[in-house]
Amino acid sequence: MVNSDRSIDGIVAMLLDATQNFKKALTAKRLFGWHASLFPTGFSGIYKIDVGKYRKHEMQVVSGGIGRERVHYEAPMPSVIKAEMDVFLKWLNANNMDLTLKSGIAHFWFVVIHPFDDGNGRIARALSDYLLAQSDNSEKRFYSLSAQILTEKKEYYRVLELTQQNDADITEWLVWYLNCLKHALENSENSIAKILNKTHFWDRIKDVPINERQRLMINKLLEGFDGKLKSSKWAKITKCSEDTALRDIKDLVSKSILKQEDAGGRSTSYMLVE
Repeated sequence: MVNSDRSIDGIVAMLLDATQNFKKALTAKRLFGWHASLFPTGFSGIYKIDVGKYRKHEMQVVSGGIGRERVHYEAPMPSVIKAEMDVFLKWLNANNMDLTLKSGIAHFWFVVIHPFDDGNGRIARALSDYLLAQSDNSEKRFYSLSAQILTEKKEYYRVLELTQQNDADITEWLVWYLNCLKHALENSENSIAKILNKTHFWDRIKDVPINERQRLMINKLLEGFDGKLKSSKWAKITKCSEDTALRDIKDLVSKSILKQEDAGGRSTSYMLVE
């Protein structure tokens, strides 16, 4: 059994609740549960924070060293957070607009309020997944917007900061957000295509006898091999001699699983027969 980090368990629990229980209204109590799951010890790093409740302190997003600080964003005062969140949750739970657009607006609005001491970005991503699950009317997730946002993190923060400075105009944010969603869908489609291709390939050669070294290398080629496949690389990866590697390769060539690429001699390389 592999023990996972408690904070990872908390993120998984939050995302599962967001996507599997997408038909349930989102309440402050439920948000507090999400927040508590992210910080099971009551600490963010070495700092004690208020868990499962709105923040009680002023909040600034700052970068730079001492004397060169740059304030990127100043969140609303703690005294107005409950009122702001009440308005936000009432809007969120209303059937008032296209759910894909709503997921982008909700993400941005929540980050602007910044209601918690920490974890606001993670909860904002869960909110996006919650509304996208509603849009899909399915608890099954074949793509991950959260993962895509983390991949495009630098641009995410740039557009977020820029939009926060543009008063009520969130057009640029929505354009970026929808493109990020598009990238998540495209990446998911590519991953599924690779899985199907791999499945079809192995089904096609299921009756062909191959050894474990050959199985390992075929899988690497199906998953996207880095560079050209040569006997020297085969030997290094499978931890065998170059003579054994060459025999393995020639055996697969004879079985029409591999074929030699055009260049020969010392540059001889091989590829799968699709």
